[in-house]
Amino acid sequence: MSSYKFTSEQFTDILNRLRPHFPANLTSVEPRTYSITYTFTPFTGLEPKPAEPDRYWEDPQLAYEHTDKNAGRPAASEAEYELRDLARYVLAEAYREARIQWKNACHVAQLKTTVKDTGARWKAHAQAKSAVEAAFAYLREPQAATEWPAAVSRLVDAQDTYMAAALAFDERALEIAEVHSEHFHEEMLGYDEALIAAGYPEAKDWPIGSVHDYGADYSGEYGRYTLAGPAQRLIKEQEAHVAKVGRLTGQTNA
Repeated sequence: MSSYKFTSEQFTDILNRLRPHFPANLTSVEPRTYSITYTFTPFTGLEPKPAEPDRYWEDPQLAYEHTDKNAGRPAASEAEYELRDLARYVLAEAYREARIQWKNACHVAQLKTTVKDTGARWKAHAQAKSAVEAAFAYLREPQAATEWPAAVSRLVDAQDTYMAAALAFDERALEIAEVHSEHFHEEMLGYDEALIAAGYPEAKDWPIGSVHDYGADYSGEYGRYTLAGPAQRLIKEQEAHVAKVGRLTGQTNA
């Protein structure tokens, strides 16, 4: 709460009161002009979720006035209760920040087990796309006319490989998108940032959509934010071109 103000002596007192209750991996608490900075040893994401100790407010140095009364202790001064209120706030913020960092660590940890061979799938897609573009470009070469059926057959094979590679990448991209969605919160790491933290800097080039982007719609069309969508559209354009060439040259009656 930005309205809370305290002296350095008060802050030292607060830290001494809170030391038994702080998260175990908290290493420092530093007051700033408009905030408090909490530093932790890095979370792995495999620890239990950080949570405030049960009934920490029963500690006489943190107790509410009614808690003192219920415990049979004499009431403290107004200034003392204000200091305890501030101490409880500092503690709550420490655990809030701990949970943010823990959640982000969970996100990264799950990505480490999910990404797997995504990089290899991405490269396979790029190679397959280059191959299908080359096979289609060859149809415009004079030599293609001497082996048209074989050239078209090679294009079809390249198209099949390209579509399969796009779908293979999208399969894994969906799994990654599900991890991002599962760990969504206001203070989450950015998608690229989380993947880089998981050890995949190359992921900045991967098109990872939302969980709703994947899969074909009722008409069998794939979305534009997937790799299958552009692959599907390119293949249809190529097929339409080949069919038109065949019709105009008299090679087909369609």
